Amino acid sequence: MPPVPPFLIAALLGVLLAACGVPLPWSFLSPVPLAFLLAYVAKAGTPRQAAARMWWAGSTYSAVHLWWLTAFLSKLFGTPVLGVLAFALYALEGAFFALMAWLVARLFRSSAARVWGLAGGWVILEWLRFLGPLAFPWPTLGYTLLPTPAMQIADLGGVLLGSVLVIATAASFVGVRWGSRWPHRIITFAWLVALAYGITRVPGQGPVQPMLVLRTDFDSFGRASRQLTPEQQLEVQRQLSAPRAPGEIVVWSETALTAAGGPTALPVFPGPGISGLGTPYGEEPHRNSVVGVAASGQVTARNEKAKLVPFGEYFPLYRPLHAAYGVIEQAIGFELPAIAPARQVRPLSLDGVRYGAYICYDSVFPWVARRLVRQGAQVLVNPSNDGWYDGWGVQQHFMMGRVRAIETRRWLVRSVNRGIAGAVDDLGQPVQTLSRGEGALHVRPRLLGGETLYVRLGDLPALLLAGLMLVYAARIDRR
Repeated sequence: MPPVPPFLIAALLGVLLAACGVPLPWSFLSPVPLAFLLAYVAKAGTPRQAAARMWWAGSTYSAVHLWWLTAFLSKLFGTPVLGVLAFALYALEGAFFALMAWLVARLFRSSAARVWGLAGGWVILEWLRFLGPLAFPWPTLGYTLLPTPAMQIADLGGVLLGSVLVIATAASFVGVRWGSRWPHRIITFAWLVALAYGITRVPGQGPVQPMLVLRTDFDSFGRASRQLTPEQQLEVQRQLSAPRAPGEIVVWSETALTAAGGPTALPVFPGPGISGLGTPYGEEPHRNSVVGVAASGQVTARNEKAKLVPFGEYFPLYRPLHAAYGVIEQAIGFELPAIAPARQVRPLSLDGVRYGAYICYDSVFPWVARRLVRQGAQVLVNPSNDGWYDGWGVQQHFMMGRVRAIETRRWLVRSVNRGIAGAVDDLGQPVQTLSRGEGALHVRPRLLGGETLYVRLGDLPALLLAGLMLVYAARIDRR
């Protein structure tokens, strides 16, 4: 029987790793396929071979984890053929993994050292994927801890601290197989501490702020192509908001309203409340905002979207490449938006309460919620439009939002179009959710204060531990 080609083994390991990702309930098993992957890449004969193995693994890992992007592009362009454009992203993600593996293989000679070098490099790569205008940190290892109490360590070092625990566990498995047991003992102790920490966390106590959140079921493509008018959307949302109780704050989803310029009043909105606010078609600059609206209809505060979706709201070199983008615009039937990003984010103040409101894709980036909480936000509010996603994309987005609640120890409230609406407590546990059909939920989040270690220090603890793994790899190499 002929030997199995290395690229096929690497691709299979990438698939197995993705099969242990969120939103699957067994995601906490991800260190097992990850250990096989680290060992296989580390044993490559040359840096080039290590990079090739990691490219195949990273590309297939991204493709399976983000398979819904292929379906999205097929729907966007109206043909399954153009869904293959998503494979360019998968290949790019694989290239980042390959570059990291090549550098590690160049720096460290022994396989045992390379395993720990790959572990530290993986965490640093995940951190880098949070940065820059093309940032796309969707498949982050730390989220795989969400089914376990160990996820509660996110308030100490964010989701990246979870990534450290996951990949260090995988590296320690390899170490045991190759005869080094003491790192595995340290990681076992770290798991016991993390589990004990998670089990002993209790919900925070604070005053209750009643809120009414909506789930609408509009076709996002119909909204963008103006087949669904703003008046039709407004009527549905006003009807869903009719059962609000006295004292409730109403929350509408991303771009639930549109208004020209910088409006000072929105009389059509049933304030007091918070709503996503878009710009009418054809007006420049295009803005994606969230506003606080008083009972009188006056706009009290406004935030812009902090992180724009690459190639969704932000198009690199749009003017020089206008001819190429024009072909896309003709295919999809509407003009690609040129949205102005936020220069800063701050809580929205409404009736004496500070709401940490951020828009849709902002929830993927921990620094947005962290910055809002540092400025005094008492509850997180995430108006979102998940109508662009399919399958896993919707659930993954919701689960990442749950980790933002843990990192900051704040309740999270979501009002969405075609996503998961509801409330999540400060332990990241869903309290009330609505994931199908149109409707409204009466939620009662608590207003909390204080700052977690993660809010104060950010990703520093995780990066220091990643650095220690690299130092340990260097020590093994010298020995």
